[in-house]
Amino acid sequence: QLANYLNAKHELHVIGPNIDLRLGIAGRTWLNADGHVNFPDGEVFTGPHETSVEGTIRFSFPAMMRGRQADDVRLRFEGGEVVEATAKRGQDFLREMVGMDDGARRVGEFAFGLNESISEYTGNLLLDEKIGGTVHLALGRSVPGTGGTNESGLHWDMVCDLREGGEVYADGELVYRDGAFLNDVN
Repeated sequence: QLANYLNAKHELHVIGPNIDLRLGIAGRTWLNADGHVNFPDGEVFTGPHETSVEGTIRFSFPAMMRGRQADDVRLRFEGGEVVEATAKRGQDFLREMVGMDDGARRVGEFAFGLNESISEYTGNLLLDEKIGGTVHLALGRSVPGTGGTNESGLHWDMVCDLREGGEVYADGELVYRDGAFLNDVN
């Protein structure tokens, strides 16, 4: 139901203590990860328009990739591309990954974590990207089936907590607050 609702939207504006991000999603497909492929499941995701992402995001949890970690990652986007990438720890690794290829500087996936049974950071991305009340985005390769066209050798999911002060506006209408979709949305 939530994926169907989001499929009819054109733009998301996500705001909160660690995020002020706009994403174009018109015509993109939201997929419902409901326990048939990726366990444990509990997310809806899409591939935003490759040049649409604008704004800033600070990731609440460490960003893990290939056994390495970057802490307190902050990204700034213009025209869909990362124009600034910083980390308190793992700065060189972050820059290496973002510089991997042209597609690594763009968002290939944006998702809402919906699994309320997962509430704390574990250090296992398979779990952490599903934490209820979070969003995550992946730099790099788009997920097939979403309509995303970004190509890259990278697909790096990073998680941002929206449970305290986060809001999401879909086409200018408030649809999500403090980690949950409003009742009239789902």
